[in-house]
Amino acid sequence: MQELASLAKHYDRLARGYDRALDRIETWLLGDWRARAARHARGRTLEIAIGTGRTLPYYPAGVMVIGLDLSRGMLDVAARRARFSPARVSLIRGDAQRLPLRDDCIDVAISVLTLCTIPDDRQALREAFRVLRPGGRLVLVEHVRSPNRAVRVVQRLLDPLSMRFAYDHLVREPLEHLETIGFRVLEVERRALGIVEWVLAEKPSA
Repeated sequence: MQELASLAKHYDRLARGYDRALDRIETWLLGDWRARAARHARGRTLEIAIGTGRTLPYYPAGVMVIGLDLSRGMLDVAARRARFSPARVSLIRGDAQRLPLRDDCIDVAISVLTLCTIPDDRQALREAFRVLRPGGRLVLVEHVRSPNRAVRVVQRLLDPLSMRFAYDHLVREPLEHLETIGFRVLEVERRALGIVEWVLAEKPSA
């Protein structure tokens, strides 16, 4: 609980300037993958750790987006952005490791640059699996451990500092957990020296 409280306070402090900081690197880091992730939304869509709501402008009309985040400060910024989103948006404060949602109630779950900071990324993916309906899809756009050896060495060197001061794990690889949890992986792509990964996965139908 103390770790979650510290994480929430960290992002509360960052909320006001978060978009300005990310604007500088997102185009290089993600390209059009944020918008691409939003195009997969349908029915009831959960965005895990929605932050300041940077994906909200890209969601299609008619979709119900449930945006969850641990930080009140980030949700306050997301609420202002939600007023202009084509989608219907409901924002809730909560922990991605213990989603306040019933089983099998979500059509699509989306995570954009979030699993790097959630304390237990595997548990967050288990929770996404739980709340997805059979046949529901998971979209991940995450910065991960690079397959390039030289880049990976640099990531490992920087990881302790990044974790200490930014709560940001640089060498995680969520893809390793998906099949053991029960997902079927449909697509995997990488960009930006292999440190950003696109994954499309599915919860198999019963």
